[in-house]
Amino acid sequence: MRILVVEDDENLNRQLADVLKEAGYVVDQAYDGEEGHYLGDAEPYDAVILDIGLPEMDGISVLEKWRADGKRMPVLLLTARDRWSDKVAGIDAGADDYVAKPFHVEEVLARIRALIRRAAGHASSEIVCGPVRLDTKGSKASVNGVALKLTSHEYRLLSYLMHHMGQVVSRTELVEHMYDQDFDRDSNTIEVFVGRLRKKIGVDLIETVRGLGYRMQAPGDGR
Repeated sequence: MRILVVEDDENLNRQLADVLKEAGYVVDQAYDGEEGHYLGDAEPYDAVILDIGLPEMDGISVLEKWRADGKRMPVLLLTARDRWSDKVAGIDAGADDYVAKPFHVEEVLARIRALIRRAAGHASSEIVCGPVRLDTKGSKASVNGVALKLTSHEYRLLSYLMHHMGQVVSRTELVEHMYDQDFDRDSNTIEVFVGRLRKKIGVDLIETVRGLGYRMQAPGDGR
């Protein structure tokens, strides 16, 4: 899962990025509204953390431009505690949720998890596909109750496929959501990670859809 953090406070931006990376997310960072708007417009993100009080272009304007251009990624706004008007303006502009400053980064992390789950149609923090259980809160997975030992890339791949169960996901889409903007992206590596993941899961849940990509679903669910 790939997150964009748009916050002009460098310390807070870094703190949020570090916590998100520790939780297994790929993170891109922007420090003003123009840069944030450009990245959100050009790159596919699973969620965005957007501060309202940004230089160059304020967060509300950034959000309004994204929504006007048809960008549908979940957006979590960071607002000042005493500015209720900002919260109203943000929700009206298309924000999905907000957190008032000062906040605990764990709260932001929990809200991001919830936004991503809801966007994919999942209500619970655990996502299940046959014998595989993904714990989005703990950033871990298991098969028949036995913990899976996954690398960060394998976890990201499994997480994205399980959040989009039943859907065909192309290699290009997986690359875009598994790596940050500065990473040397190669769609051929996805094939390697899928092969490793299949071996570790030990059950036939990831289907190769020839010419299109991959689909993860439990046996008997539409195959």
